[in-house]
Amino acid sequence: MKPIEFTITLALLAATLPPAGPGAIAQTRTPGTRGESVIAKHADSDGPTAEALRIHRAGLLFDGHNDLPGKIRNNADSSFDKIDISKPQKDLHTDIPRLRQGGVGAQFWSAYVPSSTIHTGGGTRYALEQIDLIHRMVRRYPEHFEMAATAADVVRIHREGKIASLIGLEGGHAIESSLGVLRTFHALGVRYMTLTHSETHDWADSATDKPKHGGLSAFGEQVVREMNRLGMLVDISHVSPDTMRDVLRVTRAPVIASHSSAYTIAEHPRNVPDDVLRLMPANGGVIMVNFSSGFIHPEGARVTRDIFEVIRTLRAKHPEQDDFREAMRKWRREHPIPRGTVGTLVDHIDHIVKTAGVDHVGLGSDYDGISTLPEKLDDVSTYPHITQELLNRGYAEGDIHKIMGANALRALRRAEQVAREWKD
Repeated sequence: MKPIEFTITLALLAATLPPAGPGAIAQTRTPGTRGESVIAKHADSDGPTAEALRIHRAGLLFDGHNDLPGKIRNNADSSFDKIDISKPQKDLHTDIPRLRQGGVGAQFWSAYVPSSTIHTGGGTRYALEQIDLIHRMVRRYPEHFEMAATAADVVRIHREGKIASLIGLEGGHAIESSLGVLRTFHALGVRYMTLTHSETHDWADSATDKPKHGGLSAFGEQVVREMNRLGMLVDISHVSPDTMRDVLRVTRAPVIASHSSAYTIAEHPRNVPDDVLRLMPANGGVIMVNFSSGFIHPEGARVTRDIFEVIRTLRAKHPEQDDFREAMRKWRREHPIPRGTVGTLVDHIDHIVKTAGVDHVGLGSDYDGISTLPEKLDDVSTYPHITQELLNRGYAEGDIHKIMGANALRALRRAEQVAREWKD
């Protein structure tokens, strides 16, 4: 179980959208100027305007992180017979009808590996099972999904009206300190790896645990170089700021933070500090903003600042899964997290744009891996509300398309180019 997963009842988006058909990738253009004033005619009181929906459908929505595979593993014994996502699933954030409603064009599906496997072993097997589950999902629903191995695949699959599906491995401990395992994961379709999860391991420090290496160890640097050589994106979500800086010193390719936000706006260790944001233009990387209220709302960040330590403590006290879940529910009741709004999320986008530039921000929802979401962002059908809020704040259409997915696509394409040109 992903540590901060909790079952919640979802509120469906009232304003429905037509099913997504073949969409055009946004063409290269000179970005417009982003204004500061709110444009009243684009008010989002009931739902996105026709103009917002047109802009949303005209580009590529490429989300950096969705934990649906973990939910299928934990709640349905990895079976799509038990949870058929072609039908609405009220206890999940994600199903195919709502993916279509939200206009999702490409998705990194998370192959999450619990940090507990650092201590128990079995992380590589767990990762292989998660990778297998993602491949089986794509095969189960071929009219909706197709595996993508390259940026060109993403473009082609999106134009054909399907959701381009890529694998992101969440937790570098899953390679068990083996470059051979890393190479095998890449051969199986993994296109990014989050270097840590909630705990520091043998070669990289986590943002939510005590440091051991001051960032990356020497072997951690080898991992980053090998990922560059393979064309696998290095994901700096969950890692400590020192690890982020070490990665940016070593890497030859753009990095991503697949589901992290801005520390200046919400002071949670899972978020990215300004000095790292300022390194993004030189690197070409993309910070893909997380939707969790506990990471993006300033008060929510205060409440959840030590959440991973709380989880570790409660797991130790309650080794039985049902007991642990009840303990976490009790903790949540005693520590309510304010939801915030879609504007709370876009505040992080604004800050990253101002600090790093509009070419270096994207979306990494973390749907089905988080418990509390901003108003109007309850599930994967609701992305058009972000487009509307960006339009309200004066973002030009070309810049909205960059944020929604073109930046992520560019980073992936550049990582592939680095791999093709690699020389030791």
